[in-house]
This record gives sequence, C-alpha cells and structure tokens, in this order.
Amino acid sequence: MNTGKRVEEVEASRAVGWVLRSASLADLEMIAELRAVVMRPDLERLGRFDKHRVRQRLRDSFSAQHTSIILADDAFAGCVTLRPVESGLLLEHFYLEPGLQGRGLGSAVLRTLLERADADGAPVRLNVLQGSAARRLYDRHGFTVEEQNPIDIYMVRMPESP
Repeated sequence: MNTGKRVEEVEASRAVGWVLRSASLADLEMIAELRAVVMRPDLERLGRFDKHRVRQRLRDSFSAQHTSIILADDAFAGCVTLRPVESGLLLEHFYLEPGLQGRGLGSAVLRTLLERADADGAPVRLNVLQGSAARRLYDRHGFTVEEQNPIDIYMVRMPESP
C-alpha cells in the first residue's frame, strides 16, 4: 500500500477549480475553527457541543503528514485527513466551509481520495455523526455501515477494481 504518497496537486482538480496542498502546523488553528463551525449544528442537536472540546479534539489528533488543505480558487475551502491504519485508511477531519457545501466540491475531493485508495487496494473507514448530512455524501460514494451507536455511525468502503 502506498499510503506515504501525499497529494500536492491533483491534475483532474484543475478543471473544477480546486487543489489539495499539504497541511502544516501553521494550519492547525484554522482547521480547528472550521471544525467547530461545521460540527456545531450536529453536536448541538446531539447535546454534545462544547466550544473548547470540539477544537481540542482536532488539536489532539492533528497529523500534518496525512492532512491536506483544500483550496478553491486559491482560497481556503476546507481540509481532509487520510491516515494509514492497520485495516487500511482512515478518512477523518473532512470539513468544507459552509458556503461551499452542496456544490460538488466534497464529492470531487472524496472521489480523488478514493481513486488513490483503490489504486492501493485499501479499504477506507470513517465515522460520521448520527443525523449528519455528510452521511449522504458517504452513501453516494459506496460507504456502508459497519456499526453504530446513538452518537456515531462507523462506515467502510472496500476498494473497487480499476
């Protein structure tokens, strides 16, 4: 599995106006703030929002090595982490600026990451909050539920053949 390979720029992304660049420690607070904004409605609905904890959980698990910044028209649009784990790859911290959601950017980024995972023969796992609109994105891209609890849904997508 070639999980060490970073996506600096995705050729196909030029056509739709976005690129991925490697994250750095300097991006951490910007990502933590985006996480708080994006997750707040779902966490409040679930009775789990804590303005400090939502940011700290990102800080505690941040991996610049496996995180990419999503740029759309040269501006910060979001982030995504694709981390190698024993069972394949873990997709986490996939956040888009609220004004960019629902416009196909998330699908384009996810499709690119899944193509890379498929080329490596790696299953991709993630978890999404119960009731989150993001679940529809993952369903459309072939993720299936492995298990769930009152807060989280754990999903997997097995690699597709080329």
